[in-house]
Amino acid sequence: QVQLVESGGGLVQAGGSLRLSCVASGIIFRLNVMGWYRQAPGEQRELVASITSGGLTDYADSVKGRFTISRDNAKNTVYLQMNTLKPEDTAVYYCNTLSIIRSLGYWGQGTQVTVSS
Repeated sequence: QVQLVESGGGLVQAGGSLRLSCVASGIIFRLNVMGWYRQAPGEQRELVASITSGGLTDYADSVKGRFTISRDNAKNTVYLQMNTLKPEDTAVYYCNTLSIIRSLGYWGQGTQVTVSS
């Protein structure tokens, strides 16, 4: 059974930092490209960062230079270090893989990030 459990969100002032974690189960984690997505109120969900099984990373322009995605295959966990947070980063953050999205349409509960100005 596939399960994605995100944590680490919270309320932070602009310029602050947060580190999100996502533990995945029910998949062969080390073989999957993992992504962090976010959805702000009234907006579509967007991909903000991804990391391949080999550790290659990619970022949305809006977070490049501020966010860092990493993974620990031994722990089936993907992380998102978020620095220099801005109010426009406020959203619910989710991790997922394209294989899960396409085959199951499953999303975890996400973790709320709120950045105050």
